[in-house]
Amino acid sequence: MRRIEQPGAGTPARIQWAECHGLAFPMTLEAGLPLLEAVRRSFAAAGFVSGVAKLEGLALSPFAYVMPALSKTPEHAAFYSETFRPAGTARVESGAMTFGQRDGGPFFHAHALWAEASGKRNGGHILPDETVVAETITLPAVGLDGAAFMAEADGETNFKLFGPKPAPFLEATRNGRFFALRVKPNVDFCGALEAFCAEQGIREAVIHGGVGSTIGARFEGGRPVDNFATEVAITEGRIADGGDGLRAAVDVALVDYRGGLASGRLLRGDNPVLMTFELVLEAL
Repeated sequence: MRRIEQPGAGTPARIQWAECHGLAFPMTLEAGLPLLEAVRRSFAAAGFVSGVAKLEGLALSPFAYVMPALSKTPEHAAFYSETFRPAGTARVESGAMTFGQRDGGPFFHAHALWAEASGKRNGGHILPDETVVAETITLPAVGLDGAAFMAEADGETNFKLFGPKPAPFLEATRNGRFFALRVKPNVDFCGALEAFCAEQGIREAVIHGGVGSTIGARFEGGRPVDNFATEVAITEGRIADGGDGLRAAVDVALVDYRGGLASGRLLRGDNPVLMTFELVLEAL
């Protein structure tokens, strides 16, 4: 399986996780607000400080983003491009967001593919503070109760990355068995989820959110992505036991560092994580 050497040493445990409750809620983002503030307000109104969301149909203007890029120094295995600010309104076709806390305030990590006003399709990493909601929209989100994504310095990758941490329970009436996860570099993404579910006694689970990167990509019945640095959003995902063991079916959309766009179902056993992958699992 493909592997990229990271600048720092990793920990033996390749999944960071916290068990919690969760609640699906409609996340309404108000036009004219910076995207980060719009997300914060909607999560706060539902009683949450952290969670995940889908971004399909979101219109953005002004809009700023970066793409994956090769690193110019040995401090990182890959890095970010310069900032792009396309003119007009961009509309997200598929995307996912992790919302949490960084440096004592709200923050998000979001990857998406979109169509720009020029008609060009593109993708990348949405910048929280330089992007504004162009049209009011309501999107599906899941708030976390008993855990939160917190950004901390990661010695393995030399980035500040979201990882789940236990947090005080907010509402004892919220039900469900949820897990906030971060999958670490150089392990197969689907295999890591299958092994985690087996360890937790979960026979079926659905994925909410899903933001991260893989070392290129291999799809079921699709063309491979060979460029190693990608930014990925999960569009749909489920882990289930079909009688022959747990199997993860994970559909994604991604952009690579040369601007190539791709989508499809990840091939089990052949999609190692590059830097990180955050998501929420709901046990069914």
